[in-house]
Amino acid sequence: MMDFNQGDIIKISGFKGVYFLIISKNTFIRVTGVFHVCPLANQGSEGPLHIAVTGKENTSGVAMCEQIKLIDPQKRNCTRIDRIPYEDIMNVSDAIQGVFEYD
Repeated sequence: MMDFNQGDIIKISGFKGVYFLIISKNTFIRVTGVFHVCPLANQGSEGPLHIAVTGKENTSGVAMCEQIKLIDPQKRNCTRIDRIPYEDIMNVSDAIQGVFEYD
C-alpha cells in the first residue's frame, strides 16, 4: 500500500477528471488503514465550506468540505498526484470541524 498522508491530492480509479483531498489525520490513517476525502472541484466559488487549495506541483481546485467520503485504499486504486501546504490543510480542517461543532 502506498503511504498516504493528510493533505495529499489523489486520483481514485473510476472517477475521471476528479481529484480528491485526503483530510483525515495521519494517526487515523495509520491506525485504521482508511482515510476521509473530499472532492476538489475544477471550478467553483469559494465560501465557508468551499476552500480553494493549490498543491506544491500547482494542482488546484476548490475543496468541497461538505462532501466527505471514507475511502479504503486497499479496495480502490488510489494514486497521489500532489500535496497541499500545511496552511491549506489547516483551513480545510477548520471548515470541516465547523460543520460538526455544537450550536
